[in-house]
Amino acid sequence: MNNWQGFRLGLKTYSQATSFMFRNKLGWYFIFPVIFNILLFIAGFWSVSTFTDGIITSINEWINLESWDFWGSGFLIALIKGFVWLVLRILFFIIYAYIGGYIIIILLSPVYAFLSEKTEEIISGKIIPFNITQFSKDIIRGVLLALRNMAVEIGLTLLLFVLSFIPIVGYLTPIALFLVSAYFYGFSFMDYTFERKRFKIDYSVRFMRRNKGLAIGNGFVFSLVLLIPYIGVMIAGFVSIVSVVAATLAAGEVIDSDS
Repeated sequence: MNNWQGFRLGLKTYSQATSFMFRNKLGWYFIFPVIFNILLFIAGFWSVSTFTDGIITSINEWINLESWDFWGSGFLIALIKGFVWLVLRILFFIIYAYIGGYIIIILLSPVYAFLSEKTEEIISGKIIPFNITQFSKDIIRGVLLALRNMAVEIGLTLLLFVLSFIPIVGYLTPIALFLVSAYFYGFSFMDYTFERKRFKIDYSVRFMRRNKGLAIGNGFVFSLVLLIPYIGVMIAGFVSIVSVVAATLAAGEVIDSDS
């Protein structure tokens, strides 16, 4: 299978995944992104507020703002606190926009492992006995692979950033960055199937290199959604559920002929 055929397969199975889920009563898995978004909102609000209070306390201890009389110390502290809160909020969104996809993959990895297994059961018609040891291995491997992919992607991003200063080549950099992220996201979603097939990580890496188009096709929509300002990460949680099902459907079609 060439890369173009793999890309088309990745998109084809993606378009089939949602109907597959509701047809086979897997739609309830969408409750997990809802829980994730609620926890994300609480954690984000708490962390920004905590950091803001900590910074204001440090500034006050450093220059003793409360002793300043002009404008009233209360007004000045409120003004600085508002500014710090805004800056931290912006930084939070910038950082999360870049690594948010991997945070989703890491935190929802137990859900992905279970969902991928249930999807394969439906496809094959064979019940896969639940094994807590294997399930734990699936989760640990999913987390480790996500961290590995994030590290490699950051390295490639830095390289592409340097290349972006080269005339003409720089215009292609945003497209390359998008395709790189789609590849690694698709790889992460598909690896739950590879783990059940007892693929070693190095073999999975070689398999995905031979099937780059498939990985990009599977991670394409997830990467695209993450580009949406502010709400992209919230929507991406729901998209990732569909991506895992699509990855399992696609992997089932190519593993036997390619491995």
